[in-house]
Amino acid sequence: MNDVSCLAEPLTLPCGAVVKNRILKSAMSEVLGTPSHAPQPGMANVYRTWAQGGLGVAVTGNVMIDRRALGEPGNVVIEDERDLAALQDWASAGTEGGCQLWMQLNHPGKQAPKFLNTETVAPSAIGFGKALSTAFGVPRELTETEIEALIVRYGTAASVAKKAGFSGVQIHGAHGYLVSQFLSPRHNQRQDGWGGSLDNRARFVREVYRSIRDAVGPNMPVSIKMNSADFQKGGFDEDDSMTVMTWLEEAGIDLIEVSGGTYEAPAMAGMVKRSTSEREGYFLDFVGKAKERLSVLLCITGGFRTPAGMVQARQEGAEMVGLARTLCIQPGFPNQVLAGEDVVSGVKRLSTGVKAVDRIATLEVTWYENQLARMASGKAPNPRMGAWSSFATTAARMGLQSFRMRRAK
Repeated sequence: MNDVSCLAEPLTLPCGAVVKNRILKSAMSEVLGTPSHAPQPGMANVYRTWAQGGLGVAVTGNVMIDRRALGEPGNVVIEDERDLAALQDWASAGTEGGCQLWMQLNHPGKQAPKFLNTETVAPSAIGFGKALSTAFGVPRELTETEIEALIVRYGTAASVAKKAGFSGVQIHGAHGYLVSQFLSPRHNQRQDGWGGSLDNRARFVREVYRSIRDAVGPNMPVSIKMNSADFQKGGFDEDDSMTVMTWLEEAGIDLIEVSGGTYEAPAMAGMVKRSTSEREGYFLDFVGKAKERLSVLLCITGGFRTPAGMVQARQEGAEMVGLARTLCIQPGFPNQVLAGEDVVSGVKRLSTGVKAVDRIATLEVTWYENQLARMASGKAPNPRMGAWSSFATTAARMGLQSFRMRRAK
């Protein structure tokens, strides 16, 4: 039996809310939005299954704040209360058994695929390199008026989430999306009060936090997912990250989920050096360093496969431990961990055996989306689903456009 008592402990957040245990479901794009960007009815089935599986917190896939700026097919979007009833069904299911359900709010910035968007915007008019330029256009630089309007949109979406019954919200500030773009000196080369110094580059995220906090009040959890680093030359680095975390701690953030990487350097998807990918907790070294400087509550996500690895993360300073793809095939994994079972994650590398097809099929995303689709329809996940079967299922369910540039987080 594993000594998992440190994972079973409740956690009191600065806002006063109490999380029942230390296991968090990290955000994954569910691809379960309707053509009008409301949550499909099956979304409730997925989150009810996860809530019943023993999670302390479930963070939703990224919900966009502007239907003109989509990150993936099937995004849910909140601009107003038009889909309140569907959101209430989602929130009710996802909070069963005392699980907290936090809505992740996001804007893709220039990580908005051409085939989904007529225009892309970003802090600066800087495109991607050759490898990604076919999928993503060169963005238009946001005006100051547009920046201020986006900040208001975050607050509006948070207000709707609270009214619908979600327990909290999370800002997506990682993985190269808009908040991350503002923080990065590589992508933010503005010459006004929103760029230049780190203080100016962090102004956007601080204003977004303030807008959300004003909308939800002092007693609702507000979290952020942040990069430990972008892992790009001239990008957002570890020193920058710890400084911004200090500022957010001072502002009152309840929890920071630590991740790392962007589309161009996808460390969050396990694209890290071999010694890092073979251990559990890709960003554990950063958490250890951060705890020497910060008292803010931290969650670490990335690479956890066993209860022992999760316990180690708690012992080394993480207040919560995040899981993602494991929960797509083993939704009861948290209950098994907390019961002291010697359970192991079934996540593994996927391949059709043909490298060109693997690249087109983006199996590390679409295979897991197919598991969520099964859960949405009331079926159990099928960990034995073959790579070719997944390819065919995705094509039949969503069409060939679903294989264009995709990411799960």
